[in-house]
Amino acid sequence: MSGGVPNRSSRVRHVLRGPRPESVPTLVGRACALVGVLDIAAGVFPRFRHSRMHTLAEVLPGSVGPFAAALALSSGMLLLLLAHGLKRGKRRAWRAAVALLPAGAVAQFTYRHSLVGVLISLALLAPLLRHRDQFAALPDPRSRWRALANFVLMSAGSLALGLVIVSVHPKRMIGDPSLADRLTHVLYGLFGFEGPVDYQGNTSWTVAFSLGALGLLTAVTTIYLAFRPEHPAARLTEEDEARLRALLEKHGGRDSLGHFALRRDKAVVFSPSGKAAVTYRVVSGVMLASGDPIGDVEAWPGAIERFMDEARAHSWTPAVMGCSETGGEVWTRETGLDALELGDEAVADVADFSLAGRAMRNVRQMVKRIERAGYETRVRRVRDLGEAELERIRLAAEDWRGTDTERGFSMALGRIGDASDGDCLIATAHKADGDLGPYGDLKAILHFVPWGTDGASLDLMRRDRSADPGMNELLIVAALQAAPKFGVARVSLNFAMFRSALARGEKIGAGPVLRAWRGLLVFLSRWFQIESLYKFNAKFQPRWEPRFVVYRASADLPRIGFAAMQAEGFVNLALPLPRFLRRRAAAPRPCAHTLAERDIRAA
Repeated sequence: MSGGVPNRSSRVRHVLRGPRPESVPTLVGRACALVGVLDIAAGVFPRFRHSRMHTLAEVLPGSVGPFAAALALSSGMLLLLLAHGLKRGKRRAWRAAVALLPAGAVAQFTYRHSLVGVLISLALLAPLLRHRDQFAALPDPRSRWRALANFVLMSAGSLALGLVIVSVHPKRMIGDPSLADRLTHVLYGLFGFEGPVDYQGNTSWTVAFSLGALGLLTAVTTIYLAFRPEHPAARLTEEDEARLRALLEKHGGRDSLGHFALRRDKAVVFSPSGKAAVTYRVVSGVMLASGDPIGDVEAWPGAIERFMDEARAHSWTPAVMGCSETGGEVWTRETGLDALELGDEAVADVADFSLAGRAMRNVRQMVKRIERAGYETRVRRVRDLGEAELERIRLAAEDWRGTDTERGFSMALGRIGDASDGDCLIATAHKADGDLGPYGDLKAILHFVPWGTDGASLDLMRRDRSADPGMNELLIVAALQAAPKFGVARVSLNFAMFRSALARGEKIGAGPVLRAWRGLLVFLSRWFQIESLYKFNAKFQPRWEPRFVVYRASADLPRIGFAAMQAEGFVNLALPLPRFLRRRAAAPRPCAHTLAERDIRAA
């Protein structure tokens, strides 16, 4: 292969690296987190100030007095909030910490005249100032949802911590207030009012100041997040999309996932020559690319370098999901990252596909049974469908989705029937002799995106839940049989995670470790369709193409996995609008019944 790309027959190596030395931002972040925990403990637990930790507690805010206790809680919470950003070298977290530590030192000196406390604050401030060049990471993409998430999390944390504050003074508490009274006292205290619980001495002031500080901190951080300048999540611009389409026209046949780079919720970096690009999305601090770089292999290193530069500039964790063997080799060679086989992609060669033979008996029988039940199929290009029928297909696909959020990232386009996607294929199943539903005789949908000039990649499968089982098998067979008419010689089906482990683990002679690994995958299949997708793909006797995950260190894998689950839609931390509100917010369009009746009259 040209350009010095390693031979495809060589396997991607998984190199185990030793632990990396701790960086200054990581150490400073951990120190701030530790001080934050000690601050909170000094402000909440009175016994903490008179234990063996008394000497340490004395140099922290909150060792004596109600004002100091409130200051301890505020400082501790803020330091805990800043710790993660400091570990990642974020510039804004550095600025906040540099402002917070001197403020704490001033409070130490003016309230308690503690020179040791001032020295501790300055000792933490010194490495921040000395290594300020290591805290240059730019902000993450964000939205206004962060303010709501902060309010919910801070409110829950303040309620829990407030309940502890109210309850850690049993000897000074007057009477025996119930749990409901304590919760009421916490709620009142967060808003700065007195509650039903009372204490002896100045403990009432300590509790009141502490609860008020928590409520004020929740309000201030939420207001800041709500009104700070927005740095929105990246979107694919029209210019970027046009450049990507030009690259796909020349090199789109290399990777079956190439067309999914045109998702409009991705960002893109181009090589200096503009002949290659990497698309990505940032999820929970992970810069997640999918598939191989787009464009000329000769220019891949330039695009990969730009990708890594962007990751370093923002202190994001770089990762690639689902790249091919060749892509994995280039990524590991150019960046020093590691690669691990993630699973296999099922690819059906149209010329070799046939329903004849014993291996295809189950699929053949299912397809014939469904056809006898009165179903028929149609396979067409998107540009050959009328707008009314396309709108009906869009509505049906959304209604049959089964989840509130659209799933898919690495192998999903996220839209159907766009004017720029005229080369996509749509296979539909119809049953005209039954009861017409809200979408007429439409019962199932398969959507394929182009894979170069002679291939197609499966994007989504949707069916009416009331339709007979086997709709997906019927439409895949119909698409493969109709493929030659559209010049399609190869069709990429679903991706099967850990396919080789499932296949080897069920064979005679598999060892106990492999069997145990397969058993765990089967157990997880109850939620993530690992085994079911593998068995579904295997029905069509495809060839299997390995896909890899590229990552920086083994310790990053859990974080990358969680980010990938968020990107694919299996984990949703946002608060989506109800479906009926999403439909109202969309542009006005005819209802499904109207569209169905219109098509029936036209027929």
